[in-house]
Amino acid sequence: MTSITAHESAAAAAFAARLPIAGPVTARAADSSGDTGEALVVSYVGETSAQLAVQILDPAALIDGLPDAPLSDRLHSALAAAVAALGPGTLGETSIADASPIFAHPLAQVFDLQDETGRTIGRLAVRITHRSEAAAAPSRRLQRIAGVEMELTVEIGRTRMSVRDVLDLEPGRIVELDRSAGAPADVKLNGRIIAHGEVVVVDQDYAVRITRILENAEV
Repeated sequence: MTSITAHESAAAAAFAARLPIAGPVTARAADSSGDTGEALVVSYVGETSAQLAVQILDPAALIDGLPDAPLSDRLHSALAAAVAALGPGTLGETSIADASPIFAHPLAQVFDLQDETGRTIGRLAVRITHRSEAAAAPSRRLQRIAGVEMELTVEIGRTRMSVRDVLDLEPGRIVELDRSAGAPADVKLNGRIIAHGEVVVVDQDYAVRITRILENAEV
């Protein structure tokens, strides 16, 4: 398998976040593909096109209350969230098929879907099949500074406190922020807000999934 890019990681994290499983689910890069047999397969066509294949090892673990519904219906929201991370496009029809060629493809990235106990409840393969020229080829002017590092920070909220309250801080003290639960976080580049996103967990580390790029953002 090739090295994992932001596209595959973002799609896998979004899929895991919307999977109808009790408790949080983490998408962890698998050590090997090794998958054979049938899986739920779907194609996505857009600026970034892809093929996705999903195997749920124990469908009874899904808690959507639809045990008799087709797996494609039960995973539709998770699949829609995954492809949304790839940018604008159209999600094709899902089907149950032999997914071995996708899982074993040298350009596919395979993720173990693990619950909070570390148990693998499913596997997801993401294979990027096309990237638009606009997304893949930066301008020559930008290429000259492509190696320059910039500070990217994610802000989930802020508050104002008096000096007295700051001095009263101690372990266990809860500080309320000016943002409600579920509200998007601010993504800042060199201190300027350039996007909004959702905080997710990837391989036990915090990450941010970009949900909106600000059109008038200035770096």
